[in-house]
Parts: sequence; C-alpha cells; structure tokens
Amino acid sequence: MEIQPEAKPKHESKKSTVIKKWIEPLLFTAVLAGLFTAFSIPMGMANAFGTMMKTAYDLLVNTVLYIMAIAVLMGAISALLSEFGVIDLLNRILSPLMKPIYGLPGAAALGIVTTYLSDNPAILSLANDRGFRKYFKKYQLYPMTNLGTAFGMGLIVSTFMLGLSTQMGTNLGGAVIIGNVGAITGSIISTRLMLWQTKRMFGKDAECDQLEPETAVERNNTANGTKANIGMRTMNALMQGGKTGVDIGLSIIPGVLIICTLVIMLTKGPSATGEYTGSANEGIAVIPWIADKLEFILKPLFGFTSGESVAVPMTALGSAGAAIGVVPQMIIDGVVTSHDISVFTAMCMCWSGYLSTHVSMMNALGRVDLSGKAIVCHTIGGLCAGVAANWLFKLFELIL
Repeated sequence: MEIQPEAKPKHESKKSTVIKKWIEPLLFTAVLAGLFTAFSIPMGMANAFGTMMKTAYDLLVNTVLYIMAIAVLMGAISALLSEFGVIDLLNRILSPLMKPIYGLPGAAALGIVTTYLSDNPAILSLANDRGFRKYFKKYQLYPMTNLGTAFGMGLIVSTFMLGLSTQMGTNLGGAVIIGNVGAITGSIISTRLMLWQTKRMFGKDAECDQLEPETAVERNNTANGTKANIGMRTMNALMQGGKTGVDIGLSIIPGVLIICTLVIMLTKGPSATGEYTGSANEGIAVIPWIADKLEFILKPLFGFTSGESVAVPMTALGSAGAAIGVVPQMIIDGVVTSHDISVFTAMCMCWSGYLSTHVSMMNALGRVDLSGKAIVCHTIGGLCAGVAANWLFKLFELIL
C-alpha cells in the first residue's frame, strides 16, 4: 500500500502574517508602555516600580502565606471529614436544600461553611479531595469557585462590622444580618449563572474528573495489607490533606501577585502625607475616580449616604480586608450609616477580593479558561448582593 504524503498546511494570508509579525507586537508594546506611563507620570518611574515590587512582596508574605496556611489547615480538615464520612452525611441531609437553591449537591454546603470561616481558596481544598468530588457532575464543580468566593471571609467581615457598633453608637447586629442575607442572595445568582454556563459547555451528565492520588482504601492499608486503625487513618488524612493545601498555596501565587498588585495600584492613592514614596500599597486611585463618576447610577442602586462609600465595595474587588479597613475612618468622618454597613457587609463578603483570586482558583482546578465567565457571573452576583441588602434594609426600617 502506497503511503500518501502528508498534506501541507495552508499558508497564512499575507495580511495575517503582517498583523502577526508587525502590528500585533507594536500594538502590544504601545499598550504596555501606556500602562507604565499611566503609573509613572503621577508616581514617578522609580516610585512606580518600587511600589510594584514592594506590593508584590507584601502580598507574598502577608497574603499568600496566610492563604497557604488556611489551605493547609482546611485541606487537613476536609480530608478528615471525607475520611470519616461527614461529607457523605452532609450530602444526604442537605441535598434537599442545596439542590433547589444552588443546583449543587448537599456536600457543597461544606464549602459554604469552610469559606465563611476562612477565605475564598478554602474551597479548593475541598474541590481537590476525591471524597468530595465524587458527589459532583463536571458542570457542578467549577461554579464552586463562585459559591466559595461569595462566602469568603464572611466571619471576619461580619465580626469586624459588628465590632463597629461602639464607634457608630448603635447596634449594628441587624445591619450585619441583612448584609449576610444580601450576600446569600448574591451567591445564589452568581452560582446559578455560572452553572448555566458550565452546563452548556460540559452537558448535564458528564462525570466529574477524578484525581489520580491513592484512594482512601489504599491509603488506609498498612504495608502488610491490614486495615489501619483510627489513629493511623487520622494521621494519614491530615498529612495528605495538608499536602494538598501546600500545592494549592503554591499554585495561586502567580495570580494573587500579578492581578492583586495591579488592582491595588489602581485602587490606592499616595501615602498619608499626600506624596509618593515608593512604598507598598500606593497607587493612582483610578477605580475610586471611576466610581465617583458613576455615583448617579450607583447611589440609587445601593442607597449610599455619600459618594465616598462607593470606594468600599470597589476596594473589595481586590481585597475585602483592605475594604473594611477604611470603614472606621469613614465613620469618624460621619459619611456612613447603619444602612451603608449592611451594604458594605453584603458586597465585601460576596466579592471578597474575587478579581485577585478567581483566576488563580480556576488555574488550580485546571480550567483557567473559565475565569472570565466566573468573573462576569460573580460581578453580577456582587451587584445583586448590594442591591438586595439596600432594599432589605429599607424594608426592615419600614417594618420597625
């Protein structure tokens, strides 16, 4: 049988070749130069580069290592919960609730609990556990990033806002509860929108990809094939889960450092003295400036007392911790009320730095191509969280 020669690939058109070789690199160079110029003109080139490097280092030391610690601990806990059947029990008990509300298995409720008590990436420790993934279809796994992000830092944000009661001179318990309800509303919308996207991509029946590491049965057998005792099973689960957390912590470093550095430099302004010093967490404050221009739209939606309040949820895009950190000064300045606190709680909790974590979280799940869809869905969910908190608070005021 005569072997046919391979067909030669079609040559690219002359126009596409010119674009690829000349226009594309020149255009990219112009955009990149424009970006650095936008930072360098107000800040000075030396200060801009200094701030960039120091902000990235600050994120690495104070944010990434913190997240890694959370991932290690939550990975160990999730492995224990999987090992001793707690996830299976939650799946059976909560399926009637989680399925109609979120369209997810009952086991997904554990993701809400873990992220509410810690931070967004805690969901990855669960998503990378074999005992957790087995309850999910493929299309249901990736919306877990939206579900987890909506509850990330929930306990920290809620506790912080509640602690401002003394400074505000009023009990903020009701405002914080309404904020949590608003965040739940946003989480449902964000997760459902992402489910709609992934169901179209993967279909309803595709099974979730399983991980390669050893199974629980293999892990719990000793070298001579006998069943490991409870103490050995506990230690094995802790070590394997903790190791998964370390891998997750390492995998999110590029996304957090690159994206969050950019977001912070677009959000923050000069130092307290009003001058640029090249220190970490300085910037050109473009995001608050844009928010101020859109105040005529945002204020009716969220009911903010002052246009300055828009900076809080905008800052939460990059860091919920940074966002809630500016609230005490706003209270001193007298520009926020209990109503604003409820909206802050909802949006800071629902968004909680998702611009800096969604890409890295999707990358850790091996589907970075879904990051754009997840971000769009979660942007809508966070806006709905704020609107829900705004109108729920107004309803609460009318009733009382």
